[in-house]
Order: sequence, then structure tokens, then C-alpha cells
Amino acid sequence: MKGSADFEKIDSDGSATLRFTGNLSLACLHDLPQRLNAVEGKIDRLDMRDVERIDTVGAWLIHRFARDHESQIEGLQPDEQNLVEQVAAAERPIELPRRPVSPFTRVLGEVGAAVATAGHTMYGLLGFLGATLIAFWNVATHPRRFRFNATVQRFEVVGVSALGIIGLMSFLIGIVIAQQGAVQLRQFGAEVYTINLVGRLTLRELGVLMTAIMVAGRSGSAFAAQIGTMKLTEEIDAMRTIGVSPMEALVVPRTLAVVLMMPLLGFYASLISILGGCLLCWISLDIPPVTFIQRIREVVPLTDLWVGLVKAPVFGLIIAISGCFQGMQVEADAEQVGHRTTVAVVQAIFLVIVLDAFFAVFFSEVGWI
Repeated sequence: MKGSADFEKIDSDGSATLRFTGNLSLACLHDLPQRLNAVEGKIDRLDMRDVERIDTVGAWLIHRFARDHESQIEGLQPDEQNLVEQVAAAERPIELPRRPVSPFTRVLGEVGAAVATAGHTMYGLLGFLGATLIAFWNVATHPRRFRFNATVQRFEVVGVSALGIIGLMSFLIGIVIAQQGAVQLRQFGAEVYTINLVGRLTLRELGVLMTAIMVAGRSGSAFAAQIGTMKLTEEIDAMRTIGVSPMEALVVPRTLAVVLMMPLLGFYASLISILGGCLLCWISLDIPPVTFIQRIREVVPLTDLWVGLVKAPVFGLIIAISGCFQGMQVEADAEQVGHRTTVAVVQAIFLVIVLDAFFAVFFSEVGWI
């Protein structure tokens, strides 16, 4: 058929050439692709001088043949050469859809990824804790590096500014503990033991634990957001450039403030919780405050107070390290600030609860029950 695409193979001087003729457009290709697929061996050149017309399909056919046979294309007009080059540039491997994964395999993979992420994070936290301890040592050996004003300001933010919300939360928790305890103990005629429940539970566990959770959500998130923003705006890089250690200037004051304020806040929260329980017992159980306080002194051992005071600075250290560590991990964009702030709060609360369980077992083993 006139105008149909065709080719002939020419062998000369040990080299093979395919000379194409006719119209290399879709309507005129006919069986040309099948005939080209049947060509074997290396073809050195593709002679396109006698081609009348070529479209995208024809250009793709020529490009694919030249690629597979390592051939050189000759004789194309400038427009035709441009078309072949565009087809070659647009060549990309097609990503086949993935085979569906079974639910068990998917869940197992997600669990494995979560475990790996948790291990990597714990490794980073331990490294950051070591860097913080080194920074404390450097400040202790070079007192002039200690930032007194920054530390005092963190005392105010972490401690004084938190008294209101921690006091309100602790007061309500004390009321809830007393109310729920009285409801259950009334069935056995032992409402008076509500005082034991309020006193021991708040001083030993809930006072410090709820304070730690509140400080993690309030101050830990603030540390991550502040340091993360400074990392994003390259202020931390500027500090290193001028010879100021970010660990000494940013992490040490925040960590010191939380570690020292946590015992005070925990003790304050415990007292307010006892006050709430006292009010509920006075109103609901007709136990006067004097009797309540006397009973507290009789049934609550001093070891319960020491247990809470021992746990508090450890919780504070975990909260400060988590917040500062996540803030230092911020990179790339502002979205990272929000993500790292959330991770800091969740991480701090999780570690605080894990450590609280550890302390409960430890103090039980040493006899501080």
C-alpha cells in the first residue's frame, strides 16, 4: 500500500542498517511493530531519510527499537528529531500496583516499625541525657556560664504560673477520690477509711503523678515549641556560631527549673488534694476538719511523703529532657514544630507512667509500703 511504513535491512562492511520508508504514523504502521520485533542481532544505524511523516507512535516505535538494539538514528528532520527526543525524555518505568498485603502482615509490619521507632527514640533520649549531664558539669566547673536570669524566669513559668491550674486540678481530684471512696466504703460501714484513702493515695501517688502530667502538658510542650521554633529560625545555629552552647543556654536552665520545682509542686498538689477530700468528708460524711487532720496524721506514714518527693525530681528530669530533645529534632518546616510538641507531651507522659510503675514495685520491695 502506497505510503505504508516499511523498512529493509542493508548489510555492508560488517555493519547493519535499517532503511525506513513511507509514513510512520499510526494509520500506516500495520504489521511494522511485529516485523521489527522479529529483527535479530545488532543494528548499527536507522536510516530515516526516506520517511514521509512520523507521529508520536512512530517516534516511540523508532526510539524503542534504537534503545533495544543500541542503534544510531540518522536522517531525521529537525521537527522529527525533536519529537523523538521528547518521546525519549518522557520514558519512565511504570510502577505496577502492589499486591494486597494480608491484614496480619500489615499489622506485624506496623508493630515492627513502631518498635524500631521507639528504640531509635530511646537511644536518642539517652544520648541527649548524656549531653545534658555534660552541660551541667561544664556549668558547674565554669560558674560564669550559668544563666541565672534565664533559670529564675523558668522557675516562674514552670512553678509560680502553674500554681493556679495545678491547685484547681488537685482540689477536684481530692473531692472525686473522697466521693468515690465514700460511696464504696459506705457499703461496709467503713466511711471513716475514706480519710486513709485520700491521704495515702494523694501523698504517695496521685499528687506527684497528676502534677507531672500537668507539667508535661504545660511546660514540656512549651519547651519543645520554643526550642523547635529557634531551631527552625536558625537561632540555635547562630548561637553555635558565636560560641554559645545551646545545651548550656537553653537546656540547662529549663531542666534545672523543672527538676527543682517538681517536688514543690507535687507537695503543693498533695496538700490541696487533701484539702478537697477534707471538704467532701466534712460536707458528705460529717467528719469535721480537726478529726480529718488528726486521722491523716495517724494513718499516713512519713514514708508516703518521701516516696512522692523522691519520684518528683525524676519525673521532672524526664519531662524536661523529652521536651528539649524533641525541640532539637525540629527540621525543615513549621509543621515539624507542632508534631514534635505533640510527641514531646505523649513521650513524657508515657515515660512518667512507666517510671511510676517501676517506683511502685521498687518501694514495695524495699518495704516502703
